[in-house]
Amino acid sequence: MTAPRVTALIVGVERYEAGPAWDLPGPARDAVAFWRLLRAAGVPEERLWLHLAPLPPYVPGVPYERADHATLRRVLVRDLPQERGEVLWVWWGGHGVLDRAGQLRLFCADAGTDDKLAIGLDSALERYAGDAVPGFAEQLWIVDACETFEEALAFREPLPPDGLPVGRRNLAHRQSVLRAAGRGRAAANDPVRGTGLFSEIVLGLLADRAAALPAPPDPEELFPAVKTRIAALREAGVTLQYPEIRLDSPDRTDILTPAPPAPPAPAVRRASPLLRAVSVLMAYPLMNDPGERQTVVAALDPRVTATLPRHSKARTDVTGILTRLARDRPEALWDLYEAVLSLDDDPGRAAELEAVLREFADAAARGSDQK
Repeated sequence: MTAPRVTALIVGVERYEAGPAWDLPGPARDAVAFWRLLRAAGVPEERLWLHLAPLPPYVPGVPYERADHATLRRVLVRDLPQERGEVLWVWWGGHGVLDRAGQLRLFCADAGTDDKLAIGLDSALERYAGDAVPGFAEQLWIVDACETFEEALAFREPLPPDGLPVGRRNLAHRQSVLRAAGRGRAAANDPVRGTGLFSEIVLGLLADRAAALPAPPDPEELFPAVKTRIAALREAGVTLQYPEIRLDSPDRTDILTPAPPAPPAPAVRRASPLLRAVSVLMAYPLMNDPGERQTVVAALDPRVTATLPRHSKARTDVTGILTRLARDRPEALWDLYEAVLSLDDDPGRAAELEAVLREFADAAARGSDQK
């Protein structure tokens, strides 16, 4: 059986023009890992379109092109459609947001606070589902990006429309789209190990199926495995995301919702109360914004804030704040709870935050009693 002619667009954006507050260690590393999987499966290097904006140090030794808006738009609109291959893989890792029209926007490397340049995923899918793209009858799109609601991020200005040109719709393409986060949710990232949790899971599952690459796996077989592993991490308090897969083909259009996942594998260790508290706090968009995070801290007792360790990295800052409050003034954890709710009173997040802070405070008290 002849191997299909495969092309891949592989994007990993870690650094943005908006500055260090947007830094996201991991997507470039994950993108290169995916690039290596397809190279090992025999896809020629010239058919692997790798576009990165890595944080230093970048050491994998794989050449790449820019991941700015103009470059990626040109590739999607003009360059890739000329390839006319049989199979298209698209891998995209980086920041994303669900705009007010319910469309997922994927930020490019030159996105700044005043001009949030992005590629609309839904617009790209529409272009690649019609006669504007003659080839690529089989497509698998894998997107590891947050789908936080645009209004929750309190942008000064709404995102401007920026769709790709589309042709006439037809029934010549089969698209499978695997998304990491789920509507309104953040996609967890591990900055210490430099990987997205969703990307790490998908890369592992694809490596297990390396013998069948570069042809895409059956999405209806792959997705339940992804859901099961994410569900185990969700149960352990590591993430709150709910990945989804959408199938569009000439004979069906479905958003898959598999049966409830199996119990977590024994190897998945339940996260500590601190890790769960950090994860739930980081699910608040305001905790990722330095100014809003400072507003929360400023609402605390000055006798507490005077000795708080602070850090420019959001997750490191939140970890330090929680650790110091639990050690020196456990009752101040509830002042923190009130300060967060004064800026974002979403009832679902509030219930999760109350539960994890109660557990964290109890764990801190037990630790203090044992000293």
